[in-house]
Amino acid sequence: MAFFNKRFTIISIICLILEGLYSCKHESKSPKAQKENSPTIVDVIIAEAQPISNIIEANGTVIANEYVELHPEVSGRLSFLKVAEGGAVTMGTILAKINDADLRAQLNKTRVQLDLAQTTVSRYKQLLDVSGINQSDYDIAVNAVNGYKADIQYTQSLIEKTVIRAPFTGIVGLRQVSPGAYVTPASIIATLQQVSQVKIDFTLPEAYGNAIKNGSIIDVSLGANADKIEKAVIIATEPGANTDTRNVKVRAMLQNATVNPGAFVKVYIDEGKNRSSILVPTNAIIPEDKSNQVIVLKNGIANFINVQTGNRQNANVEIISGLQPGDSIVVTGVLFARPKAKLKVRSIKKLNEAVAGDSGKN
Repeated sequence: MAFFNKRFTIISIICLILEGLYSCKHESKSPKAQKENSPTIVDVIIAEAQPISNIIEANGTVIANEYVELHPEVSGRLSFLKVAEGGAVTMGTILAKINDADLRAQLNKTRVQLDLAQTTVSRYKQLLDVSGINQSDYDIAVNAVNGYKADIQYTQSLIEKTVIRAPFTGIVGLRQVSPGAYVTPASIIATLQQVSQVKIDFTLPEAYGNAIKNGSIIDVSLGANADKIEKAVIIATEPGANTDTRNVKVRAMLQNATVNPGAFVKVYIDEGKNRSSILVPTNAIIPEDKSNQVIVLKNGIANFINVQTGNRQNANVEIISGLQPGDSIVVTGVLFARPKAKLKVRSIKKLNEAVAGDSGKN
């Protein structure tokens, strides 16, 4: 009997221990489960139509009105080099010359042969008049004269190619060779740029093609002096869009401004009349593979809505479709919201009050 009572006591103690462990386990899980079921705290804005300025902004690069790399057309040793680095030259100025002694010697030789051939033709002509020779011999002599004349023209053209002239008036860059150097058509003597007037190249999405017209005036903000706006005139557009980026390349002529080629500029184009549209902060946009989404709060539930975006501003994005005025758009806590999950609104913000960062952590 004592043994039975002792055994019963041990079993009872074990049961009490197991019950305690079970209770502790459930009590430890309860706060976590409660936290998981709690709604995500978010801030929202109320969608409303905002006035949007149809100013298209693009990045541009300044290029010289004319630009060329000066290459020799023939190979040889430089016998003359007069490149005023950074200096202005006029069109036709001789900048370099390649040794042409061998070509001039060939030219003199051909001229001597031409004189002899012409003398022969004169004699054959007299003999042909008295039937002293046949017509074929005379024709051969005349053909020799024409051949020597062609050789002279060819040699003269080679001599002209040994002279490197400025193709237009401009500023010479840094020379890449020294006097006496052996150069080939692949060698760069120097560069020549016409910077009295400069152009601006920039690209725009093809959707804005209607806003690009030759002769249109655009605003240009020069790199370091962002507050200074200059004017430029669109002079040309690539007829086709780039198949990779779907952008169109545009060129404009800058007016009454001094800037170095290669400089970075901002271009502003007025697309037309201003309009009203819904704007949301950029941090409210959830990018997807084929679309963009925003979270709309309806009856305390997160609804992920596909939207089509339009113009982008510094901190806001235009929504072309997908939203209606009066929708509650989540602007913070976006990273923590889940589809059809409960949300709790902490505050309703104005568009300009919506912070750029996501601060909606629980």
